[in-house]
Amino acid sequence: CPYSLVAEFNNVNIDVLTETYNMSFYLQYLSKWPEFFTAAESADGSIMGYVLGKSEGEEKLFHGHVSAVTVSPTYRRLGLAKTLMDDLEFISSETHNAYFVDLFVRASNLLAITMYEKFGYVRYRRVLGYYASGSSNADNTTDGAEDAFDMRKALPRDVNKESVVPLDHPVRPEDLEW
Repeated sequence: CPYSLVAEFNNVNIDVLTETYNMSFYLQYLSKWPEFFTAAESADGSIMGYVLGKSEGEEKLFHGHVSAVTVSPTYRRLGLAKTLMDDLEFISSETHNAYFVDLFVRASNLLAITMYEKFGYVRYRRVLGYYASGSSNADNTTDGAEDAFDMRKALPRDVNKESVVPLDHPVRPEDLEW
């Protein structure tokens, strides 16, 4: 049952750097892009980690997107994140014939940035104020917002790796293509 599976994510989502979503978000992804969901289970059936993604964009911007990837603290440093990311990249390339895979990561999350770089991702662009703190000022700006890096990895369809040439300027969330 998808509801019980999603409920089990809570044991994996305890890390403060892991973005968590409401039940309807997970269920929408599971129903719309089931091939982009992979959960790794331990021998006792508990969730060790998962990756959740989708395909989006048009023409040379058609790509796979990592919406969430996380591994339970108990199972970290075993290569599980790499396995989950490899699975999403394979589906993006072989099933969807995408040009690249992208993801957003907090600019302060140096551990994750380093991990993604080891996986072959590049910092494509900085997105100013992507992660909002939730409190708004009178002028509708968000207090304490944090920047993100949009990180990308070219797939075989992007022969010249055009999709990963870094931008030389930051963008705002409203400037993102999708």
